Amino acid sequence: MTRKHDNKPKRASNRPAKVGKAPRAKRGVNRGRAAVRGDAQGCKEARPAGRGPAARPCALCPVFGRCGGCSQLDVPYEAQLAAKQQRVAALFEGLAPADAMLPIIGMEESFHYRNKVISPYAPAKGKARRAGGKGKGGDARLTRDDILTGMYAPGSHRLIPTDACAIENETAKRVTLAIRDIMARWGMEPYDEDAGTGFVRHAVVRVGHESGEVLVTVVTNGDEFPSAKSFCRELVRRVPEITTIVQNVNTRATNVILGEKERVLYGPGFILDTLCGLSFRISSQSFYQVNATQTEVLYDEAIRLAGLTGAETVIDAYCGTGTIGLVAAKRGAARVIGVDAVESAICDAAGNARHNGVKNAAFVAEDATAFMEELAASGERPCPLVLLMDPPRAGSTPAFLAAAATLAPERIVYISCNPATQARDVRQLVDAGYVVRTVRPVDMFPHTDHVESIVMLEREAKRSTTVGAVRGGDGGCSGRASSAATGSAQWTLSQSEDCLSESEYPAAPTEEPLREEEK
Repeated sequence: MTRKHDNKPKRASNRPAKVGKAPRAKRGVNRGRAAVRGDAQGCKEARPAGRGPAARPCALCPVFGRCGGCSQLDVPYEAQLAAKQQRVAALFEGLAPADAMLPIIGMEESFHYRNKVISPYAPAKGKARRAGGKGKGGDARLTRDDILTGMYAPGSHRLIPTDACAIENETAKRVTLAIRDIMARWGMEPYDEDAGTGFVRHAVVRVGHESGEVLVTVVTNGDEFPSAKSFCRELVRRVPEITTIVQNVNTRATNVILGEKERVLYGPGFILDTLCGLSFRISSQSFYQVNATQTEVLYDEAIRLAGLTGAETVIDAYCGTGTIGLVAAKRGAARVIGVDAVESAICDAAGNARHNGVKNAAFVAEDATAFMEELAASGERPCPLVLLMDPPRAGSTPAFLAAAATLAPERIVYISCNPATQARDVRQLVDAGYVVRTVRPVDMFPHTDHVESIVMLEREAKRSTTVGAVRGGDGGCSGRASSAATGSAQWTLSQSEDCLSESEYPAAPTEEPLREEEK
């Protein structure tokens, strides 16, 4: 039976924040603590948005201006939202009509929203004691001051120690500090990247925003984990919300956090969480949105803009683990075809579809550009067609966009974490005959410079008629396209041996005892 936990982040309402007016904090939530006040009163002389962080003390964060986490923490939240709104509006000036620009959607509770926390461990300057110290009862005495954990300074590998963070999940932060304390007590050396010595490199903590389940991944510089059973018992004693602990082994001299080898030390090795009414299995290697609360807001808005009526085929390009595609499949799409180049992500997407009983979605392991070009050349144009696309920060490719214009979907919903490259790509679609109907910024990462943006485009009627005439007068539609989600088309997912079977996606993780053997 899954344990119940009270470590979920505060929910955001699905409504636009009023630019120029501070969102009100809920009464009784962290009352009297400067770290959750949205008015930046904890920082003296709150500055305008857009300027670099001040090198002065800030009550909201003692390391503000030195840590690389929050650059806007001393800016009132309503001013942050206004600046992000203006930045997106400037990018789409001349591309979108003035009435297409909708107000930014902010968070009502803009603190402690990061459900995934990554904390490196490093020796304090001059404190490296001995090579490779791994475990309980070593001959060197460590103290908490000997071990640094926190965030890196911007553009450096200089670790800024932090005991609290205004944007990280508070339970996750307790886990990282508990690991530091256990390391000091048991003589477990932190990793020294210059010498290549030490044992504990990172802790990666994921907290289910609905389930409250906690996955802890301890990244080690070696296979052997002395007294692993005792370590797990002590960590769970200190943070009872933990439901599973995994060891990840990374012995390479690299900036990459996770290695390839893993073993489960405690619990099932994964957590389950609910997003937009669907259940997702999250392991240490899985992609899952950092701010799941605001991801629901983002996806709700994207699906609303897609205007699904039950007849549309939806192509989910750059689909990752299939989250938004599966939401579309449950909320009005006749069928969904997800495509991504990462095979492990496609296996996760297929498993998530089975786990949720979604039968009108298929997922393809292929480069998104190649997939779109093949589909455009095939003549099998699903009708009506909606394209959802969420490319990486670098944006899409000209070839992908050209193929999309050839397929001529009725609507394109473009989600981006980089509005600059999004605007560049939208210009190509506008030149190909599309009209921007809606631009909606979404603040996924409060107190930082980042902003997400959704753009919805529709075909111009005149261009639509031309496309239809070229393809035989049917608007480019082909009845054969229905096979794309039923198994006979070349783009359907054929089950890989590496993909998990239905039996490996249980309804919920059961609580498991610590493993009997000492590691």
